[in-house]
Amino acid sequence: MIVASEGHSPPESGTAAPPPALVEREREFAFFGELARRTATGRSGLLVLEGPVGIGKTALLRAMIAEARALDLCVLHAEAADGHRLPLSTAHTLLSGLPDSDHTQTPTTAGTLAEHGFTDRRPPALLCCDNDAVEVSFGVLTRLHDVIRRAAARTPLLIAVDDAHEADPASQRLLAHTARRLAGLPVLLVLVSRSGSDTPALTEITTLASCRVLRPRPLTGQGIAQLARRLTGTEPDATFPGACLTATHGNPLLATRLIQTLHTEDLPLTGGELSAVSEQDMQAFGARVVRLLHHQAPATVDAARAMAVLGDGTAHELCARLALVDATSFDRSLSVLGALGLVNGDLAEGTWAFTHKLVRRAVLDDLTADERAAAHGRAARLLHDVGADAADVAGHLCRSAASAPTPWATAVLREAAREAVVCGSPGRAVELLRSCVPDGGADDCDPGLLIELGTAEARLDPAAGVRHLTAALDRASSPNLRFTALSALADALTRQGRVDRAVELLELCRADPAILPSGAESTRLLEAQLLLASTVDRTAFTRLLDAVPLDLELPGDAAGERALLAARAVIAVSRMDQVAESVAAARRITGQGTSTADAPAFLAAAASVLLYADLPHEAQDVYRQLIDGTDPLPDQTYASLLALSAEAHERLGALDSALRHTTDALRHTTVARATAHQALPLAVRLHTLLDRGQLPEAADLCERVPDPARSEAWQWNEVLCARGRLRLAQKDAVRALDDLRECGRRQAAWQRTSPAVSHWWYWAGRTHLALDDRRAARALAEQAVEGARSAHLPLALGAGLELWAATVDDDERAKLLEEAEYVLGETGAALLTARVKVARGRALHALGHRKAAREVLRQGWEESYALGARSLHEVAHRALLATGARPRRPVSRGLGALTRSEAQVARLAADGRSNAWIAETLFVTQRTVEVHLTSVYRKLGLSGRRQLRDALEPADAQGSTRQV
Repeated sequence: MIVASEGHSPPESGTAAPPPALVEREREFAFFGELARRTATGRSGLLVLEGPVGIGKTALLRAMIAEARALDLCVLHAEAADGHRLPLSTAHTLLSGLPDSDHTQTPTTAGTLAEHGFTDRRPPALLCCDNDAVEVSFGVLTRLHDVIRRAAARTPLLIAVDDAHEADPASQRLLAHTARRLAGLPVLLVLVSRSGSDTPALTEITTLASCRVLRPRPLTGQGIAQLARRLTGTEPDATFPGACLTATHGNPLLATRLIQTLHTEDLPLTGGELSAVSEQDMQAFGARVVRLLHHQAPATVDAARAMAVLGDGTAHELCARLALVDATSFDRSLSVLGALGLVNGDLAEGTWAFTHKLVRRAVLDDLTADERAAAHGRAARLLHDVGADAADVAGHLCRSAASAPTPWATAVLREAAREAVVCGSPGRAVELLRSCVPDGGADDCDPGLLIELGTAEARLDPAAGVRHLTAALDRASSPNLRFTALSALADALTRQGRVDRAVELLELCRADPAILPSGAESTRLLEAQLLLASTVDRTAFTRLLDAVPLDLELPGDAAGERALLAARAVIAVSRMDQVAESVAAARRITGQGTSTADAPAFLAAAASVLLYADLPHEAQDVYRQLIDGTDPLPDQTYASLLALSAEAHERLGALDSALRHTTDALRHTTVARATAHQALPLAVRLHTLLDRGQLPEAADLCERVPDPARSEAWQWNEVLCARGRLRLAQKDAVRALDDLRECGRRQAAWQRTSPAVSHWWYWAGRTHLALDDRRAARALAEQAVEGARSAHLPLALGAGLELWAATVDDDERAKLLEEAEYVLGETGAALLTARVKVARGRALHALGHRKAAREVLRQGWEESYALGARSLHEVAHRALLATGARPRRPVSRGLGALTRSEAQVARLAADGRSNAWIAETLFVTQRTVEVHLTSVYRKLGLSGRRQLRDALEPADAQGSTRQV
């Protein structure tokens, strides 16, 4: 029930305003029309139109004036806000609207005003006087009212005063005097007032029994849609009215400006566009917000600015303190801002937020640069004093005017930078720390500060990192500080490609162990850090391996030894070199290492040795312990652990767990902007979706992933492999082979040549078979089998034998697959085992062994169903039908298939309880416990007790596949 005029703003002086476009206005217009008609018949009326700025009061008044004129009422109209602050200036404007004939017949009008100097040619002394300096007597008010009464005797009057709260007090007293004496006069007195204005004369008028107060309400969604159609001539989409209503609170002025600005910028009227629009596109809307704000009291303006500086949801008390107003004034200001449509607030709940990001931006932009910087500086101190989070305080400090932070500010910035590093945001850490180091003042800074800055810079700007770390190393006095600087410097040099210089530092430490604390122990840790750092650059990695040995004979009694063993072992096992020794070293590390003494990165490296040695169960146990550890992990480390754990689950066939872990690893990732750190979980997710037969989902994800060929990082090799497999599933064998060959080339360049590291060779062989090139497929299979046999890699051996079998005749095929099934029997690799069983069943059927084929195929059919491997299950189903079998629905599998007793026993076993303890606790026999556990293993597709904990975790990742 509001009015909005197109581009509504006060008209220029001397110009006639066009009739307003009425929106949701039927009730008000009917009410005003009835008042005007009653006045035309000789009755009086008194109306106060009250509301916030922009709600449409002026447009409503103009519509009423047009209606009154159509009824032949004489209209006396004044806009009090237009400079009418001298005594009786508003009254002068009103009465000057009487027809010329009335002036000649009522000379008392001009005369009465002239008696007190209120003419168009006022004395300078009066123009400069205070508003309340001139007292208007009761006699003057009576004589002026007589002018109105005599004019009304000749013709009905509409007296309309816009912004009556801005009128001079003398004119307000005249309006109150007239309002009390309207009875019997054909006069309709309409006063427009802003909500919250404290004007005694207007308050007196609203208490009169004859006074009607009308408060226009905001636009509804339907009204906004109607307004959009009128202003643009187009139909907004279904989401726009609601989004616009949220952004403007239904304030017609804001809604009108918002719609017009979108239309002017050729932006579509959609909810999505309104959410994503930038301040550059909406400068006109921002200007309207500022104009609206500046119509308010100074306390309200200060409150809005404080809220814009502090941000949505900040406590009322803090906002009030920053605005330098008391709590009551702030709450009143918040109510005004809510009525204007600038803020959503709930005083009872103590919550508030700007209705749209553009509103906050406009309020901030209204501050000068100096004002804004000073406000942010005060905000930082206020937040610090109440114990706010360091990151919040630091955000304001970075925007403040301080050129050199005070000690407390420096401490806050450093704390926030450490939090940023933990959260995987080195760029933010660099920004915070650089603000602590004045230009040209690095030589005078605390070495610890320079080390923190250089360490953060090493990932983004290695040259700057090397510069700051070198300066810190030269000035570091304590051995521990020197070690921190040296290890960070070596890391930065390696990332910069200056491996020779990094090795020189390492050799220096070897030659003089006293340089570092703990001597040789710190040197080993430094070398381990160098090896891990080099994995971000292939050239640096290759050069470093030429300069350092891969001796795995260290006992691993100290943390430095374990770190170096882990770094060396993961490289050795990837090259299929010293596999047994690498496994022994990894078991030594994970057995002796602790989360307090050993860095998670090195423990994860040891677990990866087990993963690449085809021991995914053991690797998964370590990954789980690290993920479930009580110490907080940096986001990047945590995501990497989730990705590696997902890969172990995928190799074991625990597809739901693999999807769940990749979902967690990619939770805050925009796929299109993924980096090398997100490449591995993306690759595992693609493989898992393909294992599940979810080809459309895999294709959609792959479409959004950046081109893996653009980066040399080894993690993107796995994405190349997954994309090649996807293209093979899409029957695009030629492009699939290109991807898989490129993956193989890059893996060799990275010295990741073990068939257990990446299965690119398996899918390349399958692609060769799709292209009818058995010879090439067999060559890949034979090479993988040879390497896997020599290094005792059972999963790679089983996959290689299965691929080899696909290249030979039926007799030899069945034997190879039988060997493959035997090799995989104790690995727990459920999906690979099921795939081999399905292949062997088909081979047996081709040889005419129908009964044996049915038995083997049924096993593969049930196991693939239990794992959720839909595509393999369909292959097995068709093969079973070909043997003449009529398979029923597979045996129930999964957590939902467990009985109550089975689930109870399984959870106790997963907690490490023995069968005897479980039997005694549940008052059953040990034989009953064994039977229950056997049934649990069968229903969950497990090979033993150690897999229970993972299997019993919530595994419903199906619903989350859309989140990435």
